Amino acid sequence: MNRAITINDTDNLGVALTDLKKGEEIELGQYKVTLQHDIPAKHKFALHDLAVGGEMFMYGLVVGTAKEPIAAGAPITVANTAHKATEFSDKATAEFHWTAPDVSRFENRTFMGYHREDGQVGTDNIWLVFPLVFCENRNILTLKKAFESALGYTSGDTYQELAHALVQKHQAGEAFDTATLQKVAAEPKKEVFENVKIKFITHQAGCGGTREDSDTLCRLLAGYLKNPNVAGATVLSLGCQNAQVSVLQDAIKDKSGELTKPLLIFDQQETGTETDLIENAMKATFKELIEANKLKREPAPLSKLTIGLECGGSDGFSGISANPTLGHVSDMIAAMGGKAILAEFPELCGVEQELINRTKNPAHATKFINLMRSYAKAAEDAGSGFDMNPSPGNIKDGLITDAMKSAGAAKKGGSSPIVDVLDYTEYAETPGFSLLCTPGNDVESTTGLVGSGANVVLFTTGLGTPTGNPIAPILKVSSNTKLAERMPDIIDINAGEVIEGKKSIPEMAEEMLEQVIKIASGEVESKAVKMGHEDFIPWKRGVSL
Repeated sequence: MNRAITINDTDNLGVALTDLKKGEEIELGQYKVTLQHDIPAKHKFALHDLAVGGEMFMYGLVVGTAKEPIAAGAPITVANTAHKATEFSDKATAEFHWTAPDVSRFENRTFMGYHREDGQVGTDNIWLVFPLVFCENRNILTLKKAFESALGYTSGDTYQELAHALVQKHQAGEAFDTATLQKVAAEPKKEVFENVKIKFITHQAGCGGTREDSDTLCRLLAGYLKNPNVAGATVLSLGCQNAQVSVLQDAIKDKSGELTKPLLIFDQQETGTETDLIENAMKATFKELIEANKLKREPAPLSKLTIGLECGGSDGFSGISANPTLGHVSDMIAAMGGKAILAEFPELCGVEQELINRTKNPAHATKFINLMRSYAKAAEDAGSGFDMNPSPGNIKDGLITDAMKSAGAAKKGGSSPIVDVLDYTEYAETPGFSLLCTPGNDVESTTGLVGSGANVVLFTTGLGTPTGNPIAPILKVSSNTKLAERMPDIIDINAGEVIEGKKSIPEMAEEMLEQVIKIASGEVESKAVKMGHEDFIPWKRGVSL
């Protein structure tokens, strides 16, 4: 295993692949340096002396400048580094050529999915229940509790058992700190329906904010209704909110014309009592569950996959192992006629020109430029900026500037041509690789990816994050083996083997695609699904990084 690497021949920063000690001599390409300090794994060090203002390069891109003189072999830190990103032009600056990866191993492969009338294929078959306004959250939770119990989704709760044990010991006058979390020997779940699940969404939107926020919420929910993983939906409306039923219906028509799935809408103010509302919703929903359960999985080509590409809790290895692996999977999906979507625009800062050069349609390039600039300006107007995107966890684990983080994050998008640029809530219709404007916030971004049609999401992490989604399986990909071993309950795939030199990026990508096929076919559950992680946060179009 190499102890340190450079990512691009033009880079002047080295990356420690393992903990390095002060005084060690490191040779990387044309550079030979003696380390001035200990360099923890994932962190960077200068390969030559940098004067004040000297530019730092990683991935062949500018990722920062020196705030003070930095000697060769010295660490790159927030104290000595300022954010700076590679500038971009209003048009392509280089011709783009793409060599598609070899996908012969997967060309005739299929997954077992749920075929919809509009030609899409779901990786799951879910009846969705959601409110148009936060005022209905309590009623949604009432439906959730009733249905999950009756349909066999609940079993023994280990945390509930621990709480009971704490109470009992306290009441008996005993020391309760000796109580431990015990696995409850629960009976196996006996689900009533084999081919359909019911999932519930709550949120804090729909009224009280701007009309733009409510309209955006309705477009997002219309995308969830169109997503092939959804069989139909039950919607609760209070009646007086900004997110009117008519706004949702108009958003549905804009997405797909007439919806070909059942849609049940219940208005509380029109119905009268809460009891009547819930009883009516339960009876009608149960009837539709019976019908949705009749649909069975059938073979579908891999071109029917729409892969969302996401990262969260990134570290200094994410852009070297997990993200490039996702990029290779993205290229494979594009080569087979499927769709891949890359989100998180604040984490494309500094790689804009590379993406502009990859965009097939100049109009799409212009749209991307306008979205990036307007987003950056909105952040600055609010007293923030893309440079404030790295979290304390990112910085602690080696991502010192947003440009450094972005250069690695963009690797999730591979190298295929960009066929479309989507604003938030727009739906991915064109086969190939698309960009989607979302925040870098994990849940807001993942929520948006699924609303734009992703029927499975690949999510890289270097620090560990428990994010999931109500209707799309999310596979967590660890950038390093230590994380995979420390948090095995949330990690599906360990790309740390790339760092250790055990597997190449293409080998890791093929293994990942095999796992995607299994999960898309319902053969195995992703860890997020097993853990019941079902996060949903609509993006209010204010500043969120």
